[in-house]
Amino acid sequence: MTATTTALVPLQPAFSDAERLALAGFLAGYRGLTREAYALDLRQFTTWCRARSLNLLAIRRADIEGFARDLEARGRGRATVTRRLCTIAGFFKYAVEEELLEHSPAAHVRRPRVDYESHATALDRNELGAMLVAAGLGPPVDHALISLLALNGLRVSEATGADIEHRGLERGHRTLTITRRAARSSPSRSHPAPPGRSTWPPWTAATAPSFSPLTGGGWTGTAPGGSSARSLARPGSPRK
Repeated sequence: MTATTTALVPLQPAFSDAERLALAGFLAGYRGLTREAYALDLRQFTTWCRARSLNLLAIRRADIEGFARDLEARGRGRATVTRRLCTIAGFFKYAVEEELLEHSPAAHVRRPRVDYESHATALDRNELGAMLVAAGLGPPVDHALISLLALNGLRVSEATGADIEHRGLERGHRTLTITRRAARSSPSRSHPAPPGRSTWPPWTAATAPSFSPLTGGGWTGTAPGGSSARSLARPGSPRK
């Protein structure tokens, strides 16, 4: 006759106290999407380390290089590999600053060279004209937004981030003050629509279209069709 006995086996924690302190302290310095991205990078790196029985604060440069090569072998792009390595380097730099490590094992890790220059082909004159014609045949708000993007060179976030109060008049030109990525405000001069391409009524002194997607068609008061003024959110911007 056999007897069955059970015993509790204590689980070893995934991280030591020092490792938890380093991870929590590093992530505490960020918030929002940046923190989420760094947390994802570190989660993948620590999972890779645990699968190979590597202690996080005992990592060597060769281990980080091996992690990068593993990412490349799994088809990750250069930009992704570089970002992960930057996160790891930032984490170990924090650990050194907090005197949890004497030196950073990621200090001299080579990172893939990333080409940040866009190779996207721009629209030629005929393609741009065709896009404006197509926008002019649609709702006025679509034509207003496409005109801002095409004729003023705005980004979608800049055009949709503006509000009706940002309109102005400078040296006889109607302007729309927009905020660039570097948080610098600059006036953008509004260009008139190509003749015959707009569904707006003729200009008047009181209601001249300024090609703003803010009021359903660039109007200073009531939008075409009688709808009240409203801002255009980025998810609502048309995809042409």
